[in-house]
Amino acid sequence: MCALFGYLDCGKRVPIRTLQKLVQALANASEVRGHHAAGIAYNCNSTLRIFKRPKPAHRLRFRIPDGTIAVMGHTRYTTQGTQKRNCNNHPFRGNAGTEFALAHNGVLYNDTELRLRHALPDTDIETDSYIAVQLIESQQELNFDSLRFAAEQVRGYFTFTVLDERDNLYIVKGESPLCLVYYPSLGLYIYASTKEILNEALKHLHVRMPRGELIPLDEGELLRIGHDGRITRERYTVHEDDYMMLYHWYGGYLAGFDETPEPNDEDYLMLSELCGYYGVDPDTIRQLRDLGYSYDEIEEFLCDPSSYGAELMTAEL
Repeated sequence: MCALFGYLDCGKRVPIRTLQKLVQALANASEVRGHHAAGIAYNCNSTLRIFKRPKPAHRLRFRIPDGTIAVMGHTRYTTQGTQKRNCNNHPFRGNAGTEFALAHNGVLYNDTELRLRHALPDTDIETDSYIAVQLIESQQELNFDSLRFAAEQVRGYFTFTVLDERDNLYIVKGESPLCLVYYPSLGLYIYASTKEILNEALKHLHVRMPRGELIPLDEGELLRIGHDGRITRERYTVHEDDYMMLYHWYGGYLAGFDETPEPNDEDYLMLSELCGYYGVDPDTIRQLRDLGYSYDEIEEFLCDPSSYGAELMTAEL
């Protein structure tokens, strides 16, 4: 469970000090979904820069120069590849005719197979996410076609964000959540993995925000926000796997369905510790468990209560 966050300031009306605070607030709030490492990508003087460290976001100071139009960020919960080797942390750098940075929320389980199938170069990066960078690079161009190629090749749980050297932001929407909001009066896009994270960040920003518009994102969608703020959309084919693969992120490994261990008391304790961030009392977690809700259902409820019928679940308690 990692987190994506960032902004695109196409209107150029927001002071840099406010954007600076916004990036830090988004990173700190995103730490609830990953505290092992954090990083951002942005452009400065026509150069793509990436800053990342194997530390929780609140222990880092994300500084961006004046005139920074877009920032793409990530907080990491380590699964594959130790965070102590900073090359394993997000965002990752790539080049497909233009330089770009990529961040991923989720898990991919066929990266080794794809590297062999497409004769992709060996890499010191151990993280499964990096295969998406290599697949895009293999197409020698960053566009909807190369993003579609990558999305249709990988198997697993994902949403990708990609920032190129011209401040165009791409979103490859898979099953992993993402909340994107646009503020027309500011010409400002802000996104985070969940609306709870976004709202928490804005609360700590201590700035009165104008009314924003929620931009819908569906699984299977490719979305590009140009540096001028214009949105274009295409789609990729969402694959239904022939067999079920489950990922148990607390243990950090892949397992077949029959071999996946059942969540234990420590797993539910972790949910109880996180739930306060979402405005849910720890007693609610225990009650939902007693009512027969599965671990996955409770986690889904915490990540996005509105889509799961939070009112109905609350009424049943």
